[in-house]
Amino acid sequence: MKLSKRQQEILEIVKEDGPITGKQIAEKLSLTRATLRPDLAILTMAGNLDAKPRVGYFYNPQSEARQNAASLAKQIVNNYKAHPIVVQKSASVYDAIVQIFLEDVGTLYAVDKDGLLAGVISRKDLLRAAIGNNNLEELPVSVIMTRMPNIVTVQYNETLLDAAKKLIHNHIDSLPVVREVDGENQLYEVIGRITKTTITRAYVELLETEGLEVKLL
Repeated sequence: MKLSKRQQEILEIVKEDGPITGKQIAEKLSLTRATLRPDLAILTMAGNLDAKPRVGYFYNPQSEARQNAASLAKQIVNNYKAHPIVVQKSASVYDAIVQIFLEDVGTLYAVDKDGLLAGVISRKDLLRAAIGNNNLEELPVSVIMTRMPNIVTVQYNETLLDAAKKLIHNHIDSLPVVREVDGENQLYEVIGRITKTTITRAYVELLETEGLEVKLL
């Protein structure tokens, strides 16, 4: 819910001086209690404020968390996606290992000759292939990669909330951001990536946009 300037002023007063009575808030704003009453009712019904008889109004910190979560949920993946790190599906496991460490990422996306998503290769996949294998330069990533229909993707026009749910539900760290080429045959163009770090960074940026101080350790 978008607050009016006066409602925002009321919230700041209650945050700083609460619990505080309606009469005291009206005095601080140089308004009558009757003028203020609709704003207090709206803020209370919306959950921004709580009220107790003979005590007054006090701020509900959970409302801020809900607002921030709602803001995050509306953000579109396309606005936060990072550049995808891709390899040809014919590339060797050795080349993939070199690239994943040079790029400092946890996942590579394998593409075919047309640049369409063919598979996903994680650090775990590469480690598993490297153990006890002396022919990494001859082993193609197509042998070890995860293929459709087992690849979890996110469309560029989905929300960050959609992406976060997929990451958590599937216990993965990265999602290829795709644009559908042929949905029936599961052909997708890889246009980006979304990771758990992406979601965290987006949340921090939203908090800072709202003027909240975020201390990073």
